[in-house]
Amino acid sequence: QRDEWMTGCQRLGADTIDKFRGIVLPSLDTGFMDREDFKDFYKFCFQFNRAGTHKTLEKDLVIALLKMVLGTGEGGRISSHRLDTFCHFLETTNDEGYNKITLDQWRSFLDFSYEYPTEEALEGYDEGESAWPVLIDEYCEYMEKQGGKKKKK
Repeated sequence: QRDEWMTGCQRLGADTIDKFRGIVLPSLDTGFMDREDFKDFYKFCFQFNRAGTHKTLEKDLVIALLKMVLGTGEGGRISSHRLDTFCHFLETTNDEGYNKITLDQWRSFLDFSYEYPTEEALEGYDEGESAWPVLIDEYCEYMEKQGGKKKKK
């Protein structure tokens, strides 16, 4: 399967991430999928990109995949603000624990983005009451510092 993918990308001339984005992504339209089908596709994207028996993906790869799979603008699956701020959080965090992202963290970000789609919705987030991975709690703390979330009283 991976060989077929690589051969197809080579035939398209998409032998780098930037070329892939320019050639393939404009035609990648997941809008026909309902939410559950998209969640399956989203999980597949993570699993497909794992190397060998590794259970995590490198942070830089995750950021690129999030932007490709979730999209931005009107056709995006989540708000572009949520996607941009989360990617910026990952890019700038000094926590070495986030140099590799697990499938649970990957999937939780999508679910979190559906449950808290706007900054107004994020105001209701209470990490003391949540069962989200610590990565999501720390993203919310980052948003609070950026002025994107008010502390729940």
